[in-house]
Amino acid sequence: MIAPTVGKTLLASAVIFISAVLALILFSPSFRFTQTLSVSPPSERAEIWSLRRLIEWRPCNWWLQGHLEALPEKSNGYIRVDCYGGLNQMRRDFCDGVGIARLLNATLVLPKFKVAAYWNESSGFGDVFDVDYFIEKMNGYVQVVKEVPAKLVSKEPFRVDCSKRKGQFDYVETVLPQLLKHRYISITPAMSQRRDKYPLYAKASRCQACYTALQLTEKLEKKGSELLEAIPKPFLALHLRFEPDMVAYSQCEYSSLSPASIQAIEVARGNRKPWTGEQARLWRSRGKCPLTPNETTTILQALAIPTDTNIYLAAGDGIMELEGLTSVYANVYTKSTLLGGKDFRSMHGNTKAALDYYVSINSDSYVATYFGNMDKMVAAMRAYKGLHRTLFLSRRAFAVLTSQGLEGNSLMEALWKVHRNDYVMGVGSALPNCFCEFKL
Repeated sequence: MIAPTVGKTLLASAVIFISAVLALILFSPSFRFTQTLSVSPPSERAEIWSLRRLIEWRPCNWWLQGHLEALPEKSNGYIRVDCYGGLNQMRRDFCDGVGIARLLNATLVLPKFKVAAYWNESSGFGDVFDVDYFIEKMNGYVQVVKEVPAKLVSKEPFRVDCSKRKGQFDYVETVLPQLLKHRYISITPAMSQRRDKYPLYAKASRCQACYTALQLTEKLEKKGSELLEAIPKPFLALHLRFEPDMVAYSQCEYSSLSPASIQAIEVARGNRKPWTGEQARLWRSRGKCPLTPNETTTILQALAIPTDTNIYLAAGDGIMELEGLTSVYANVYTKSTLLGGKDFRSMHGNTKAALDYYVSINSDSYVATYFGNMDKMVAAMRAYKGLHRTLFLSRRAFAVLTSQGLEGNSLMEALWKVHRNDYVMGVGSALPNCFCEFKL
Protein backbone atom coordinates (compact mmCIF):
# COMPACT_ATOMS: atom_id res chain seq x y z
CA MET A 1 0.00 0.00 0.00
CA ILE A 2 2.92 2.28 0.55
CA ALA A 3 4.33 2.05 -2.99
CA PRO A 4 1.21 3.38 -4.80
CA THR A 5 0.98 6.26 -2.34
CA VAL A 6 4.60 7.15 -2.90
CA GLY A 7 4.09 6.90 -6.65
CA LYS A 8 1.12 9.21 -6.58
CA THR A 9 3.04 11.67 -4.42
CA LEU A 10 6.00 11.65 -6.82
CA LEU A 11 3.69 12.04 -9.82
CA ALA A 12 1.92 14.99 -8.21
CA SER A 13 5.26 16.60 -7.34
CA ALA A 14 6.45 16.15 -10.92
CA VAL A 15 3.30 17.75 -12.30
CA ILE A 16 3.67 20.71 -9.92
CA PHE A 17 7.36 21.10 -10.83
CA ILE A 18 6.70 21.01 -14.59
CA SER A 19 3.85 23.50 -14.22
CA ALA A 20 6.07 25.85 -12.28
CA VAL A 21 8.81 25.66 -14.91
CA LEU A 22 6.32 26.31 -17.70
CA ALA A 23 4.92 29.26 -15.79
CA LEU A 24 8.39 30.72 -15.36
CA ILE A 25 9.09 30.36 -19.07
CA LEU A 26 5.74 31.69 -20.23
CA PHE A 27 5.60 34.67 -17.93
CA SER A 28 9.26 35.61 -17.68
CA PRO A 29 10.24 39.03 -19.09
CA SER A 30 12.61 37.45 -21.62
CA PHE A 31 9.84 35.24 -23.03
CA ARG A 32 7.44 38.15 -23.37
CA PHE A 33 10.25 40.23 -24.90
CA THR A 34 10.91 37.55 -27.53
CA GLN A 35 7.24 37.06 -28.26
CA THR A 36 6.54 40.79 -28.54
CA LEU A 37 9.54 41.34 -30.81
CA SER A 38 9.24 38.25 -33.01
CA VAL A 39 11.18 38.66 -36.24
CA SER A 40 9.35 39.16 -39.52
CA PRO A 41 10.41 37.43 -42.74
CA PRO A 42 13.09 39.42 -44.62
CA SER A 43 10.60 40.78 -47.14
CA GLU A 44 8.33 42.02 -44.33
CA ARG A 45 10.96 43.18 -41.84
CA ALA A 46 9.81 46.33 -40.02
CA GLU A 47 11.85 49.51 -40.19
CA ILE A 48 13.84 49.80 -36.98
CA TRP A 49 12.17 53.08 -35.95
CA SER A 50 8.70 51.50 -36.01
CA LEU A 51 9.50 49.28 -33.02
CA ARG A 52 8.20 50.16 -29.59
CA ARG A 53 11.01 51.07 -27.20
CA LEU A 54 10.98 49.55 -23.73
CA ILE A 55 13.52 51.92 -22.15
CA GLU A 56 14.47 55.56 -22.69
CA TRP A 57 17.19 57.67 -21.11
CA ARG A 58 16.05 60.97 -19.63
CA PRO A 59 17.78 63.64 -17.50
CA CYS A 60 17.86 62.51 -13.86
CA ASN A 61 15.55 64.25 -11.40
CA TRP A 62 18.38 65.15 -9.02
CA TRP A 63 19.85 67.31 -11.78
CA LEU A 64 16.62 68.86 -13.08
CA GLN A 65 15.48 69.81 -9.57
CA GLY A 66 18.01 72.63 -9.58
CA HIS A 67 20.77 73.77 -7.25
CA LEU A 68 21.45 71.12 -4.66
CA GLU A 69 23.81 73.12 -2.47
CA ALA A 70 24.56 76.83 -2.33
CA LEU A 71 27.97 78.01 -3.51
CA PRO A 72 30.38 78.84 -0.66
CA GLU A 73 30.94 82.56 -0.18
CA LYS A 74 34.71 82.33 -0.63
CA SER A 75 36.46 80.69 -3.60
CA ASN A 76 39.62 78.62 -3.18
CA GLY A 77 41.16 80.07 -6.35
CA TYR A 78 40.92 79.96 -10.13
CA ILE A 79 40.96 76.95 -12.46
CA ARG A 80 41.44 77.06 -16.22
CA VAL A 81 40.69 73.90 -18.17
CA ASP A 82 43.09 73.27 -21.05
CA CYS A 83 41.39 71.26 -23.80
CA TYR A 84 43.00 69.27 -26.60
CA GLY A 85 41.81 67.46 -29.75
CA GLY A 86 38.62 67.81 -31.75
CA LEU A 87 35.58 69.85 -30.78
CA ASN A 88 33.71 67.16 -28.88
CA GLN A 89 36.78 65.87 -27.09
CA MET A 90 37.47 69.42 -25.89
CA ARG A 91 33.83 69.84 -24.94
CA ARG A 92 33.98 66.64 -22.87
CA ASP A 93 37.16 67.71 -21.10
CA PHE A 94 35.76 71.14 -20.37
CA CYS A 95 32.54 69.71 -18.92
CA ASP A 96 34.60 67.43 -16.70
CA GLY A 97 36.62 70.46 -15.62
CA VAL A 98 33.44 72.29 -14.60
CA GLY A 99 32.62 69.43 -12.25
CA ILE A 100 36.13 69.52 -10.79
CA ALA A 101 35.98 73.30 -10.27
CA ARG A 102 32.74 72.90 -8.32
CA LEU A 103 34.17 69.96 -6.38
CA LEU A 104 37.15 72.07 -5.29
CA ASN A 105 35.09 75.25 -4.75
CA ALA A 106 37.10 77.08 -7.40
CA THR A 107 36.21 79.89 -9.77
CA LEU A 108 36.18 78.67 -13.36
CA VAL A 109 38.13 80.66 -15.95
CA LEU A 110 37.04 80.28 -19.59
CA PRO A 111 38.97 77.38 -21.11
CA LYS A 112 41.88 77.36 -23.48
CA PHE A 113 41.44 75.31 -26.64
CA LYS A 114 44.69 73.73 -27.81
CA VAL A 115 44.33 72.04 -31.17
CA ALA A 116 46.94 69.91 -32.90
CA ALA A 117 48.07 71.15 -36.31
CA TYR A 118 46.34 68.32 -38.20
CA TRP A 119 42.93 69.62 -37.05
CA ASN A 120 43.55 72.76 -39.17
CA GLU A 121 41.84 74.87 -36.54
CA SER A 122 42.61 77.99 -34.55
CA SER A 123 39.22 78.91 -33.08
CA GLY A 124 38.85 79.39 -29.36
CA PHE A 125 36.03 78.74 -26.91
CA GLY A 126 34.33 82.06 -27.68
CA ASP A 127 34.41 81.37 -31.44
CA VAL A 128 32.26 78.26 -30.96
CA PHE A 129 30.17 78.81 -27.81
CA ASP A 130 28.14 81.76 -26.55
CA VAL A 131 30.17 82.94 -23.57
CA ASP A 132 27.55 85.20 -21.96
CA TYR A 133 24.87 82.53 -22.26
CA PHE A 134 27.19 80.00 -20.61
CA ILE A 135 27.94 82.28 -17.66
CA GLU A 136 24.25 83.06 -17.20
CA LYS A 137 23.18 79.41 -17.21
CA MET A 138 25.94 78.39 -14.77
CA ASN A 139 24.86 80.96 -12.20
CA GLY A 140 24.41 79.13 -8.91
CA TYR A 141 26.19 75.97 -10.14
CA VAL A 142 29.75 77.28 -10.34
CA GLN A 143 31.29 80.74 -10.43
CA VAL A 144 32.61 81.66 -13.91
CA VAL A 145 34.78 84.59 -15.01
CA LYS A 146 36.06 85.62 -18.43
CA GLU A 147 39.42 86.68 -17.02
CA VAL A 148 41.32 86.35 -13.77
CA PRO A 149 41.91 89.44 -11.57
CA ALA A 150 44.51 91.97 -12.73
CA LYS A 151 47.14 90.70 -10.27
CA LEU A 152 47.06 87.25 -11.93
CA VAL A 153 46.67 88.26 -15.58
CA SER A 154 50.38 88.68 -16.22
CA LYS A 155 51.32 85.13 -15.29
CA GLU A 156 50.46 81.74 -16.70
CA PRO A 157 48.53 79.41 -14.38
CA PHE A 158 50.47 76.73 -12.50
CA ARG A 159 50.11 73.50 -14.45
CA VAL A 160 48.78 70.54 -12.42
CA ASP A 161 49.10 67.04 -13.88
CA CYS A 162 45.77 65.24 -13.64
CA SER A 163 46.65 62.27 -15.84
CA LYS A 164 46.39 59.81 -12.94
CA ARG A 165 43.53 61.38 -11.03
CA LYS A 166 40.61 58.96 -10.71
CA GLY A 167 38.01 60.46 -8.47
CA GLN A 168 36.85 62.87 -5.79
CA PHE A 169 39.51 62.16 -3.19
CA ASP A 170 42.38 62.22 -5.69
CA TYR A 171 41.42 65.76 -6.65
CA VAL A 172 40.77 66.92 -3.10
CA GLU A 173 44.01 65.43 -1.77
CA THR A 174 46.40 66.34 -4.59
CA VAL A 175 44.94 69.14 -6.71
CA LEU A 176 43.28 71.27 -4.02
CA PRO A 177 46.58 71.92 -2.13
CA GLN A 178 48.12 73.23 -5.38
CA LEU A 179 45.08 75.45 -5.97
CA LEU A 180 45.31 76.90 -2.46
CA LYS A 181 49.04 77.47 -2.84
CA HIS A 182 49.15 79.04 -6.32
CA ARG A 183 45.60 80.48 -6.47
CA TYR A 184 45.54 80.03 -10.26
CA ILE A 185 46.06 76.61 -11.86
CA SER A 186 45.37 74.89 -15.18
CA ILE A 187 44.28 71.27 -15.59
CA THR A 188 43.23 68.76 -18.23
CA PRO A 189 40.84 66.27 -16.60
CA ALA A 190 41.82 62.61 -16.76
CA MET A 191 39.63 60.38 -18.93
CA SER A 192 39.70 57.71 -16.21
CA GLN A 193 38.23 59.90 -13.50
CA ARG A 194 35.24 58.34 -11.78
CA ARG A 195 32.63 61.05 -11.95
CA ASP A 196 30.00 58.80 -10.39
CA LYS A 197 31.82 59.20 -7.08
CA TYR A 198 31.42 62.98 -7.05
CA PRO A 199 28.88 64.62 -4.74
CA LEU A 200 25.64 65.46 -6.50
CA TYR A 201 26.27 69.22 -6.54
CA ALA A 202 29.50 68.67 -8.54
CA LYS A 203 27.79 66.20 -10.88
CA ALA A 204 24.89 68.62 -11.38
CA SER A 205 27.32 71.39 -12.34
CA ARG A 206 28.89 69.17 -14.96
CA CYS A 207 25.50 68.13 -16.37
CA GLN A 208 24.26 71.72 -16.44
CA ALA A 209 27.38 72.84 -18.29
CA CYS A 210 27.37 70.05 -20.85
CA TYR A 211 23.69 69.91 -21.79
CA THR A 212 22.15 73.26 -20.90
CA ALA A 213 24.77 76.00 -20.81
CA LEU A 214 26.90 75.23 -23.89
CA GLN A 215 25.09 76.92 -26.75
CA LEU A 216 26.68 77.70 -30.11
CA THR A 217 27.41 81.33 -30.96
CA GLU A 218 24.68 83.27 -32.73
CA LYS A 219 26.69 83.15 -35.96
CA LEU A 220 27.08 79.35 -35.83
CA GLU A 221 23.44 78.84 -34.79
CA LYS A 222 22.37 80.87 -37.82
CA LYS A 223 24.61 78.88 -40.16
CA GLY A 224 23.42 75.61 -38.58
CA SER A 225 19.79 76.64 -39.08
CA GLU A 226 20.53 77.48 -42.69
CA LEU A 227 22.05 74.04 -43.19
CA LEU A 228 19.19 72.30 -41.39
CA GLU A 229 16.67 74.14 -43.56
CA ALA A 230 18.46 73.05 -46.75
CA ILE A 231 18.28 69.31 -46.00
CA PRO A 232 15.20 67.58 -47.50
CA LYS A 233 12.87 66.29 -44.78
CA PRO A 234 12.53 63.90 -43.11
CA PHE A 235 16.16 62.89 -42.90
CA LEU A 236 18.58 60.61 -41.13
CA ALA A 237 21.91 61.98 -39.88
CA LEU A 238 24.67 59.42 -40.39
CA HIS A 239 28.01 59.82 -38.63
CA LEU A 240 30.28 57.70 -40.79
CA ARG A 241 33.94 57.26 -39.90
CA PHE A 242 36.23 55.70 -42.49
CA GLU A 243 39.09 58.13 -43.01
CA PRO A 244 42.67 56.95 -43.72
CA ASP A 245 44.06 58.11 -40.37
CA MET A 246 41.28 56.41 -38.43
CA VAL A 247 41.72 53.11 -40.27
CA ALA A 248 45.48 53.34 -39.80
CA TYR A 249 45.07 53.99 -36.09
CA SER A 250 42.71 51.01 -35.73
CA GLN A 251 45.45 48.66 -37.03
CA CYS A 252 42.84 46.80 -39.10
CA GLU A 253 43.19 45.51 -42.63
CA TYR A 254 40.49 45.20 -45.30
CA SER A 255 40.65 42.86 -48.27
CA SER A 256 38.42 44.64 -50.78
CA LEU A 257 39.50 48.29 -50.78
CA SER A 258 40.53 50.19 -53.88
CA PRO A 259 44.26 50.74 -54.56
CA ALA A 260 43.80 54.46 -53.83
CA SER A 261 42.32 53.73 -50.39
CA ILE A 262 45.04 51.21 -49.56
CA GLN A 263 47.71 53.73 -50.51
CA ALA A 264 46.08 56.49 -48.40
CA ILE A 265 45.98 54.14 -45.38
CA GLU A 266 49.63 53.17 -45.85
CA VAL A 267 50.66 56.83 -45.92
CA ALA A 268 48.69 57.52 -42.72
CA ARG A 269 49.95 54.36 -41.03
CA GLY A 270 53.62 55.32 -40.75
CA ASN A 271 55.35 52.97 -38.32
CA ARG A 272 52.09 51.56 -36.96
CA LYS A 273 51.68 48.03 -38.30
CA PRO A 274 48.31 46.29 -38.72
CA TRP A 275 47.40 43.18 -36.74
CA THR A 276 47.87 39.87 -38.54
CA GLY A 277 46.75 36.28 -38.11
CA GLU A 278 44.87 35.31 -34.96
CA GLN A 279 45.47 38.70 -33.36
CA ALA A 280 43.75 40.39 -36.30
CA ARG A 281 40.77 38.04 -36.02
CA LEU A 282 40.40 38.65 -32.28
CA TRP A 283 40.79 42.40 -32.71
CA ARG A 284 38.05 42.52 -35.32
CA SER A 285 35.74 40.22 -33.31
CA ARG A 286 35.99 42.70 -30.41
CA GLY A 287 34.50 45.39 -32.64
CA LYS A 288 37.69 47.40 -33.01
CA CYS A 289 37.58 47.80 -36.79
CA PRO A 290 35.68 50.73 -38.36
CA LEU A 291 32.75 49.85 -40.58
CA THR A 292 33.31 50.55 -44.26
CA PRO A 293 30.61 52.49 -46.16
CA ASN A 294 29.66 49.20 -47.84
CA GLU A 295 29.31 47.41 -44.48
CA THR A 296 27.33 50.36 -43.14
CA THR A 297 24.99 50.11 -46.11
CA THR A 298 24.44 46.40 -45.44
CA ILE A 299 23.38 47.14 -41.86
CA LEU A 300 21.11 50.02 -42.88
CA GLN A 301 19.37 47.69 -45.33
CA ALA A 302 19.11 45.02 -42.62
CA LEU A 303 17.34 47.60 -40.45
CA ALA A 304 14.87 48.15 -43.31
CA ILE A 305 15.91 51.78 -43.76
CA PRO A 306 14.39 52.63 -47.18
CA THR A 307 16.93 53.27 -49.92
CA ASP A 308 15.20 56.56 -50.82
CA THR A 309 15.85 57.95 -47.31
CA ASN A 310 17.37 61.42 -47.19
CA ILE A 311 20.74 61.02 -45.46
CA TYR A 312 22.85 63.87 -44.10
CA LEU A 313 26.46 62.73 -43.88
CA ALA A 314 27.84 64.19 -40.65
CA ALA A 315 31.52 63.74 -41.35
CA GLY A 316 34.68 65.51 -42.34
CA ASP A 317 36.51 65.32 -45.63
CA GLY A 318 38.44 62.26 -46.71
CA ILE A 319 35.98 59.38 -46.23
CA MET A 320 37.13 56.47 -48.38
CA GLU A 321 34.96 54.09 -50.44
CA LEU A 322 31.94 56.37 -50.12
CA GLU A 323 30.41 54.95 -53.28
CA GLY A 324 29.65 51.84 -51.21
CA LEU A 325 26.94 53.96 -49.56
CA THR A 326 25.89 56.32 -52.35
CA SER A 327 25.42 53.54 -54.90
CA VAL A 328 22.52 52.25 -52.77
CA TYR A 329 21.37 55.33 -50.86
CA ALA A 330 21.41 58.01 -53.53
CA ASN A 331 19.96 60.89 -51.49
CA VAL A 332 23.10 61.71 -49.52
CA TYR A 333 23.85 65.33 -48.57
CA THR A 334 26.84 67.02 -46.96
CA LYS A 335 27.45 70.52 -45.63
CA SER A 336 29.81 71.28 -48.50
CA THR A 337 27.14 70.42 -51.10
CA LEU A 338 24.40 72.38 -49.34
CA LEU A 339 26.27 75.48 -48.18
CA GLY A 340 28.28 77.95 -50.18
CA GLY A 341 29.64 81.39 -49.70
CA LYS A 342 32.91 82.76 -48.45
CA ASP A 343 31.93 82.46 -44.78
CA PHE A 344 31.52 78.67 -45.10
CA ARG A 345 34.71 78.20 -47.12
CA SER A 346 36.66 80.00 -44.40
CA MET A 347 35.44 77.60 -41.70
CA HIS A 348 37.76 74.88 -40.37
CA GLY A 349 37.68 71.88 -38.01
CA ASN A 350 35.83 73.02 -34.88
CA THR A 351 33.32 75.29 -36.53
CA LYS A 352 32.52 72.75 -39.26
CA ALA A 353 32.19 70.03 -36.61
CA ALA A 354 29.80 72.34 -34.76
CA LEU A 355 27.54 72.40 -37.83
CA ASP A 356 27.47 68.60 -37.98
CA TYR A 357 26.69 68.51 -34.28
CA TYR A 358 23.86 71.03 -34.65
CA VAL A 359 22.24 69.13 -37.54
CA SER A 360 22.70 65.75 -35.83
CA ILE A 361 20.96 66.72 -32.59
CA ASN A 362 18.04 68.11 -34.60
CA SER A 363 17.70 65.28 -37.13
CA ASP A 364 14.69 63.00 -37.37
CA SER A 365 16.94 60.03 -36.64
CA TYR A 366 20.63 59.59 -35.90
CA VAL A 367 22.84 56.62 -36.73
CA ALA A 368 26.53 56.34 -35.91
CA THR A 369 29.09 53.77 -37.04
CA TYR A 370 31.32 54.65 -34.11
CA PHE A 371 30.93 55.49 -30.41
CA GLY A 372 33.30 58.43 -30.14
CA ASN A 373 33.05 61.78 -28.38
CA MET A 374 30.69 63.31 -30.95
CA ASP A 375 28.39 60.28 -30.91
CA LYS A 376 28.13 60.30 -27.13
CA MET A 377 27.41 64.02 -27.02
CA VAL A 378 24.85 63.86 -29.82
CA ALA A 379 23.07 60.86 -28.27
CA ALA A 380 22.90 62.57 -24.89
CA MET A 381 21.66 65.86 -26.33
CA ARG A 382 19.02 64.03 -28.35
CA ALA A 383 17.89 62.24 -25.18
CA TYR A 384 17.84 65.61 -23.39
CA LYS A 385 15.60 66.98 -26.15
CA GLY A 386 13.36 63.88 -26.13
CA LEU A 387 14.56 62.63 -29.53
CA HIS A 388 15.08 58.89 -29.13
CA ARG A 389 15.52 57.67 -32.69
CA THR A 390 19.22 57.12 -32.05
CA LEU A 391 21.22 54.00 -32.82
CA PHE A 392 24.86 52.91 -32.83
CA LEU A 393 25.73 50.30 -35.41
CA SER A 394 27.47 47.29 -33.91
CA ARG A 395 30.91 46.70 -35.39
CA ARG A 396 31.33 43.70 -33.13
CA ALA A 397 28.10 42.04 -34.29
CA PHE A 398 28.97 42.57 -37.93
CA ALA A 399 32.44 41.07 -37.44
CA VAL A 400 31.24 38.05 -35.47
CA LEU A 401 28.29 37.23 -37.73
CA THR A 402 30.29 37.48 -40.95
CA SER A 403 33.11 35.39 -39.42
CA GLN A 404 30.48 32.67 -38.86
CA GLY A 405 29.86 32.61 -42.60
CA LEU A 406 26.49 34.36 -42.57
CA GLU A 407 25.57 36.23 -45.73
CA GLY A 408 22.54 37.37 -47.69
CA ASN A 409 19.17 37.22 -45.92
CA SER A 410 20.58 35.18 -43.02
CA LEU A 411 23.09 37.94 -42.26
CA MET A 412 20.42 40.63 -42.66
CA GLU A 413 18.08 38.83 -40.25
CA ALA A 414 20.81 38.35 -37.64
CA LEU A 415 21.89 42.00 -37.87
CA TRP A 416 18.27 43.11 -37.52
CA LYS A 417 17.84 41.09 -34.32
CA VAL A 418 20.99 42.54 -32.74
CA HIS A 419 20.09 46.15 -33.48
CA ARG A 420 16.42 45.61 -32.69
CA ASN A 421 17.36 44.60 -29.15
CA ASP A 422 19.77 47.52 -28.78
CA TYR A 423 17.15 50.00 -29.93
CA VAL A 424 14.21 48.81 -27.84
CA MET A 425 16.40 48.52 -24.73
CA GLY A 426 18.04 51.92 -25.24
CA VAL A 427 21.54 50.48 -25.26
CA GLY A 428 24.24 53.16 -25.33
CA SER A 429 21.77 55.91 -26.10
CA ALA A 430 22.93 58.46 -23.50
CA LEU A 431 25.70 59.26 -21.05
CA PRO A 432 24.71 57.62 -17.75
CA ASN A 433 26.32 60.27 -15.53
CA CYS A 434 23.49 62.75 -16.11
CA PHE A 435 20.71 60.50 -17.40
CA CYS A 436 18.57 57.80 -15.80
CA GLU A 437 16.71 54.82 -17.28
CA PHE A 438 13.00 55.34 -17.72
CA LYS A 439 10.92 52.23 -18.42
CA LEU A 440 8.06 52.84 -20.85
